[in-house]
Amino acid sequence: MNDVAARVKNLDIAVFDGDGIGPEIMAPTIALIQQVTSQVPDYALSFRSHPAGAGHYAKTGQSLPAESLTAARKADAILLSAMGLPSIRYPNGTEISPQIDLRMELNLYAGVRPVTIFPGAPCPLGDPRAATVDFVLIRESTEGLFASHGKGTINGNESATETLVITRKVSEKLFDFAFKLAQRRKAAGRGKGVVTCVDKANVFQAFAFFRSIFLERAKAFPDLTANSAYVDATALWMVERPWTFDVLVTENMFGDILSDLGAGLMGSLGLAPSADIGDDIALFQPCHGSAPDIAGQGLANPLAMILSGAMMLDWLGHENNSDGLIQSGKRLDDAVRAVLAEGRFRTRDIGGTSTTQQMADAVAAHL
Repeated sequence: MNDVAARVKNLDIAVFDGDGIGPEIMAPTIALIQQVTSQVPDYALSFRSHPAGAGHYAKTGQSLPAESLTAARKADAILLSAMGLPSIRYPNGTEISPQIDLRMELNLYAGVRPVTIFPGAPCPLGDPRAATVDFVLIRESTEGLFASHGKGTINGNESATETLVITRKVSEKLFDFAFKLAQRRKAAGRGKGVVTCVDKANVFQAFAFFRSIFLERAKAFPDLTANSAYVDATALWMVERPWTFDVLVTENMFGDILSDLGAGLMGSLGLAPSADIGDDIALFQPCHGSAPDIAGQGLANPLAMILSGAMMLDWLGHENNSDGLIQSGKRLDDAVRAVLAEGRFRTRDIGGTSTTQQMADAVAAHL
């Protein structure tokens, strides 16, 4: 082994190809990541696929095998495609969702959902100020109403109960993550340095507790502005004036709902990437589902998956102090923006007829 090869650190990426359109959008994403990182001098990425999902459950009775969870735990990052199939469910009637299991098992408490209006994307807002929309929704991903995932109770045929959980330990880490992200965005000229806690503190004690922790943690970040808003008002403002937001931080279920509203502002779930980040590991996946009705037809929009890959490169770069990986993530993100702005290639969900591969090839050409 020569000296250069000896200095290159390998990063292990655990890959979950997913269900439905999942494999179709994963393959070109990995190819693009390999292309954009081919000249990074200090790091090399290795991709290893592991079984999980509704299809695997139908064959084996396991949605997330122990070996796959172990591989994810040991990986440097996780790249996960769309999971679940509406026709395949657990005996209790809920859908197969290994992505939720991974969040819980790996303590991926910070769900990062960027909302950006890309030039050329079919934004439904007519206001010209919509072109400036660039905010991030931080969704707590391990507690809240999702804390009772798989643990709810059905009381005969009379009632059902799910439990919402808010803890100080997780909330403090969540809020610190949101404030630090706001600092980084402000330093990069992308944000105003404003963090908004989204809750329902006027009705529920749990959310009053959530807000009180937020205000406590805000004192450690005097360079930022901290404010609060109720979730119903926030949903209204996301439609009326989304350009006023910078970083929003909220509970799991509220974040689940608002992130899809954010994707609607972007023009399609096919343009909405995401990350679930913990203290030592992170998972990256598109916000959309597995779309089994179009699986195998080459119609899926791969851009949300590709943008999630760009987010992974940025996170790996910061975690490993690699400017090469950070710049690779930016190049991949810029290439997607260039394709959308150019307007020649569009999949069906954003008003065109391009195939999945044609969209990926267009991004590759811009690299």
